[in-house]
Order: sequence, then structure tokens, then C-alpha cells
Amino acid sequence: MEHAPSSKRDFDTDVAIVGSGFGGSVAALRLSEKGHRVTVLEKGKRWRPEDFPKTNWNTRNSFWFPWLGCYGTWSMQLLREVLILHGVGVGGGSLLYANTLFEPPETVWDDPQWKGLADWRSVMPEHYATASRMLGEATNPRLGPADEALRRAAARRGREHTFRPTPVSVFFGEPDVEVPDPYFNGEGPPRRGCTFCGACMVGCRVGAKNTLDKNYLYLAEKAGASIVPETRVELIEPLHGGGYRLHWKRSTSRFSADRGAIDAGKVVISAGVLGTVRLLMECKERGALPHISDQLGNVVRTNSEALLGVTSRTRTDLSEGIAITSMVELDDVTQMEPCLFPPGSDAMLVLGTLLSDGGPGVPRQLRWLGNVLRHPIEFLRASKPWGVAERSSVLLVMQTVDTHTRLVRKRQWLWPFTRALTSQPDPDQPGIPSYIPIANEVAREFAADLDAIPQSSLNEVLLDTSTTAHILGGCGIGAGTDSGVIDADGKVFGYDNLYVIDGSIIGANLGVNPSLTITALAEHVCSRFPAKGESDRSVQKTASVEPEPVAP
Repeated sequence: MEHAPSSKRDFDTDVAIVGSGFGGSVAALRLSEKGHRVTVLEKGKRWRPEDFPKTNWNTRNSFWFPWLGCYGTWSMQLLREVLILHGVGVGGGSLLYANTLFEPPETVWDDPQWKGLADWRSVMPEHYATASRMLGEATNPRLGPADEALRRAAARRGREHTFRPTPVSVFFGEPDVEVPDPYFNGEGPPRRGCTFCGACMVGCRVGAKNTLDKNYLYLAEKAGASIVPETRVELIEPLHGGGYRLHWKRSTSRFSADRGAIDAGKVVISAGVLGTVRLLMECKERGALPHISDQLGNVVRTNSEALLGVTSRTRTDLSEGIAITSMVELDDVTQMEPCLFPPGSDAMLVLGTLLSDGGPGVPRQLRWLGNVLRHPIEFLRASKPWGVAERSSVLLVMQTVDTHTRLVRKRQWLWPFTRALTSQPDPDQPGIPSYIPIANEVAREFAADLDAIPQSSLNEVLLDTSTTAHILGGCGIGAGTDSGVIDADGKVFGYDNLYVIDGSIIGANLGVNPSLTITALAEHVCSRFPAKGESDRSVQKTASVEPEPVAP
């Protein structure tokens, strides 16, 4: 499917970027610096600090459910095997992520998905360093009761040496005091110091969180990039003679047919795993991009995650601080972090219920029911959906083990008229876990330490589905179409000037929060991207260029 001939001078933009998260924001800045006219199309809204809700019970401004008139930053999608939490808006996941900036163990670069396609261990340190500077990495200066309980859990396993405060993307400065740009020699926006209110995952109303609209995207706009919010790309078609036409729809118009198209010489897809895989599958199925590799949607990973929690029986305040304050390595493949929401923001905690083990033998649902019958008062306390955020801690568990699923589009029995994205396990491969024994073990110890009720995620217990905020893969890097969707430079096999730069290109479970790795990989791909007027063949690896940050 091709449109009528078009010449380069007819393009509305040199590069169209779909999505503005950790991949798209890097591309917006670096490609603008290379002389390209850049347009970023983002389906979510643009947010100012004062626009974020005071609590996540403000569902209209907290959650992304357009069919209900909710246009917030949190999106949730339940697939067959996993409940996926991800961000929407100008800045993508940075608007609600917990700020953490961890590098994964070097062993992830040995994953067969991408091993041998680049000298990753030599290439990536430079890009990690650049990403850390750009995101304003600092060390969390405050620890609380949850951190000390986590430290003691690690000590019981001989792992106390792995405990450390989190490296985070936060401007601490002086609490609630505005200062001129502290990072980019005055080229960035003014900033306010962190107040340790715990609202990082609701939306930072202070302006201390280093979201992408305060660094990469801010500088990209100064360099000439255009950001178009509330615009969902629905189809990408090649133009005869080169370039692409992107068909879009206004994402916040429920009853309007507000549609249009934009022509671009090059396209970068950075819509996150769900958005990127869905869009490319739609293009392949409709014949717009029929030559996309059949590997599309394969080897999708959840970072092998589990989400548990505890709620204190006493009035112990666990909510002061930033969203994730510390981490430990429970064993060689498992990391745990305590997460918090601010007082009044209990909406996400409705997913909690009594802790229940899985494993062979008795179905997990029956074990849960037995726990409910034995501990009805505890069950009612654990199910209370309000007034618990300040007494609760969510335990995020991540592993580097090799587990994955695949994404497919199928007709759903609830709505059989269209195809929807879902997951489908590979019977010959290790599936993604909904139960991690060491996570439950430590959650019980953690709860006993804090006189708290240990909790599992409701979907994990009743539906046998895992939970992740860090979905990865589906557009894997490979040597060719028999092993991947893109090459090591982010180029889609079979199509000139079509790239993917986001978490969908990651080929391994990182075992840590992936934001820094996505940013670093984006820096790598963009360093290989041709400057305006260059061909792909003429590109050599170039050092990233950015304003030199000043230490916060």
C-alpha cells in the first residue's frame, strides 16, 4: 500500500517520532541537534506541575481510560498473563515512574537475543554516563522504617552488603525553593527542591522530579523540535519515492472524528512496548508494512516482576520520602525495592489482598480462600481501599531470569469486532511468573518487622497473572528477520528510514528498573543516526553532544 509520489520538499517534517518517553525524548533532542526538523506525536496530554492531581483518587486526571473520559498518566492493560502498568503523556513513563536510575548487571549483554551484534560491554558505559547526566542522577539522601526493615531482611540472608540508597532522577536542592536551571548551564528550566512528599508516582506538583519534559524534551523544543500532544498514530504507510505518511487521530476526542496525516522522510517509533508492537502489527496486517519480520511480538519480557506489599497495623508513617528509597539484592538474580504513595493516594492499593503462596499442588485461589477464612479481620483490613497509603509499602521484586511471553492480536469474546493485543505463552519456553517464592518469604519477614499485614496483588492470586510496570521486548534486536525486528542501529529490517527506539528493543530481563537502560540504548541508536544530508552508509559512531550539566 503506497501513496502517490512525494518529494523530500513535500515532507511536513524530516523525522516524525511516535511517542515521547525515554526513547522518543532522546531521539527528539539528538536528531534536532543533527539538523533534522523533528515532530513528536504523543497520544497523552502535556502536564505542568500544578496540573497533576493531589491524589490518585482523582481518577479523571490520574488514569488513562479515554472511553471513560479519563485522560491521566497511568494506563493499565490486562493481558492473558500479565497486568501492565505504564505511563501516558508528554514525557511518557517519566511522569509517574519512581525516578530510579539503575544499571543492570553486565551479564544481560550476554543474552542470545543481542549477543554478538555489538560490543555492548564496551559501547554502553559511555551512553549510560550520558543518560545519567542528562537525567540528573543523585543519591536518595533519606531513609525510613521500610528501608531499615529491608536492610534487616537482607542481613538475615548475608546480603546486607548489597543494600544501598537509590540513585534517582530528582533535584533535591533546598525543599520547595526555586533556583535557576542547575543542570544545563542555564539552558534548562528553573527547578524547585524536593519536599519528600512521596508523590513521585502520582505526579510531582513541586517540580523537583527530573521528568523528560525538563531535560531532553525541553532542550529538544529549544533546538526546534515540535511536540504535538493528544495525537495517536494509527497507521504508517510508505510513500512512493521514499518517506512515510502517518495517519493520526485526536486521542482525547471521544465523539469527534478529528483525524489527519503527516508526511515524514524518516520515522522513529517510540510508543512503548504495547504502543509500538500494536502499531506495527496493525501496519503489517493492513498491508501498509507487510515485510515486517514475523518475530514482531516475540520474546516479550516483564522483567520477571512481582508486586507485593505490606500495610502497618499501627499508625507508623511509611510515606515520607521519595517513591523508591533503597534496594537490596536478595540473591544473585533477585532485587527488591520498597515503594510508597503519599497520604490520600490509595487508589492503586485496591489491587492488594492477603498474601498467598503459589506453586504446585493446591491452586493458589484456594490457598487465598483458606487465608481469608482463617483471617477474616486481616482480610477486611487488607481490602480497605482508603486511608492506608501512609501506612503501606509496595515491594517491587525484579529478576534477571530468562522468562518471556509473546504478544499477538486476537478477536476478544467481549468485543469480537476488532482485534486486540493480548499475550500468548510459548509452551516450549519458560513462561512469566505470577509467583516468586523468595518474594513472598521476604514480604512475610518485612511485615513481621513492621507489625504489618503482608499482601499479594489481587490479579496474581485470583487470575494467575503477573504484574509489571516494566514491560520489555517484542521488537527485538537481531542479525536478520529470522531472529529480530530491527538491527543493532534500531533500523527496521526491510524498510529504509524506519526505526524503533524504546523498551521494545531490549532483549533481556534487566532485573532493575529499565528507564536508564532505555535512555542509554536510545543514545546509542541516535549516535548512529545520520545527520541531515548524510546517508546511513556515511555515518560513523559519534560522541553524544549535550549541554554539560552542573551538579545539583
